This record gives sequence, C-alpha cells and structure tokens, in this order.
Amino acid sequence: MLIKKPSDIKLSEITPRELFYGRRRFLQLAAGASALALVPPGLAAGEKLPDVRKSDYVLPDKATPYEDITRYNNFYEFGTDKEAPAQRSGSLKTRPWTVAVEGEVRKPKIYDIDELLKLAPLEERVYRLRCVEAWSMVVPWVGFPLGELIKRAEPTGNAKFVAFTTLLDPEQMPGQRSAVLDWPYVEGLRMDEAMHPLTLLAVGLYGEVLPKQNGAPIRLVVPWKYGFKSAKSIVRIRFVEKQPVSTWMKAGTREYGFYANVNPEVDHPRWSQAKERRIGEFFKRPTLPFNGYGNQVAQLYAGMDLRKFF
Repeated sequence: MLIKKPSDIKLSEITPRELFYGRRRFLQLAAGASALALVPPGLAAGEKLPDVRKSDYVLPDKATPYEDITRYNNFYEFGTDKEAPAQRSGSLKTRPWTVAVEGEVRKPKIYDIDELLKLAPLEERVYRLRCVEAWSMVVPWVGFPLGELIKRAEPTGNAKFVAFTTLLDPEQMPGQRSAVLDWPYVEGLRMDEAMHPLTLLAVGLYGEVLPKQNGAPIRLVVPWKYGFKSAKSIVRIRFVEKQPVSTWMKAGTREYGFYANVNPEVDHPRWSQAKERRIGEFFKRPTLPFNGYGNQVAQLYAGMDLRKFF
C-alpha cells in the first residue's frame, strides 16, 4: 500500500490560520449552516479550551505539526482518502450534541457535550498514535480519562465490555453514503482497558477545540492500540456483557482483531508491522510493542496469546 506523506506546504504558509478559520465560518454561514451559531463562545474549532492543565503523560517525542495532524486523517465517514476528512467535514454540526451512556449501568444518562466538558478537569496528554497502515503521529490531545465517566455511570457486574458508536447521518457525513463499511461505526474495549488511566476521551488537540476531521466533538484515544480502535464523533457509549463486534472486524476478520494492540510481530496480511513511518520523517523507525506503552499496559494481557488475540 502506498503511504503518502502530507504536502510540505502548510496552511499557515498559504493563509494566516485565523483567516482560514474565519473564512470557513463565513462560508458555512453563507450556505445556511446554523451550527456555529449554536456553539458557545470559545468552543468553535481553532479556539483555545479553557483551564487545560498539563499532564504527567507526556512523551519526549517531538509533537507532529498541527497542520499535518489536521490534514492527514483516517475518518471514512468523510471519505477514504487521507485528505477527504479535512475537505469534507465542514458539514458536520457539533452543536447541539449528546452522548448516551446506557446498557449495564445503574446510572444511565444522556449527556450534553458541554456537560461532558465539565465532567472532569481537562488535561493535555502527548500520545503516540499509530495506524495499522504503518504510519504514526505524536499528538498533544486534550481530554479526560474515560474512567471518570465510567465511575459516574456505575456499571453493573454484567458489564464486561464497552461499545462506542459514531454518529450515523449521511447528510452530515457523506462518506456514509458509500458501502465501504457497515455504518454506523462501532468499536469496543474490555472493561479493564476502558478503565485504564491512559484511555482518554479527547475533546481537543494542541490546547484547542477538536477539529471536525479529527473526531469532533468527542472521540476515544487508546494510545497502545492501532488507531482504528479510537472511535470518533461518539454519540453512544454502551456497557455490555458480550464482546461487541466492531466495524473493522466485520469488514475483515483476518486483518482487524478485537484487541488491536500494537504488535510488531503480528503483520497485517498485506504488509509488515515491524516498522513505521512517522509523519514528517523520511526514514522508517522500528515499531514498539504496545506502541511504547508496554510498561503501563502489558499486565492487562498476561497469559494471553497476542498472536491469536490480535
């Protein structure tokens, strides 16, 4: 598979960033879109998130430039090309937005997105993000641990897994008009994976509101797993007893396992996972087991055959 490097021409070199966002907002309004009018001040894409604290979860790696993070994405709801999400996600309305927490919990609830933003202190965490296609980024996410939401939901003893569902709306997400995947997008975690302190619900990056092409207004980030585990634009979090069948498992059971832990010894059927190319770099680097987070998460899989449970 050909892995394209993002263009060396940055948006900041073409149009000042504040003018770029201003022009986009103007075009949306001119087209009759009312979404931005519903966004409280300070919560539009490109705006700073207030009261973000620095986290201890910070890597020494150099962060990938903002322009690359926001222009080179896998988000099939807007198309299969890496550039498609940035080009086509303007139709997504991120306000109003709700997330339903349901299933095997004592306190089910439908949260408004702005209520979720206040659920726990927001912090910036610099995480590696590795794609199964063998490219990677280093992203300064802003969010809060998924475990904070789980504790408030009070799962019952029957809750063994957590399933995440993305918005289903082909009018807003034109890629859903294609049958490339079985929509809506569904992913899942085992309960102990979901409760791990590294597992993040992200609402921003680089200290700013999460751009639409990166999964606005709220997405999952699981740094020791391949990127397809990190569901974007989440509308439902459901606690279940049986392991959910995720979208990519349906699409290719030989290629995409439920666990999706980064394992350089388990190749994708069509290419090697032993090395990866960091976006912005020419040479490849060795892939790290669990994406470099083995010291934190390897104990979750003690005794498991990680070739079988891939």
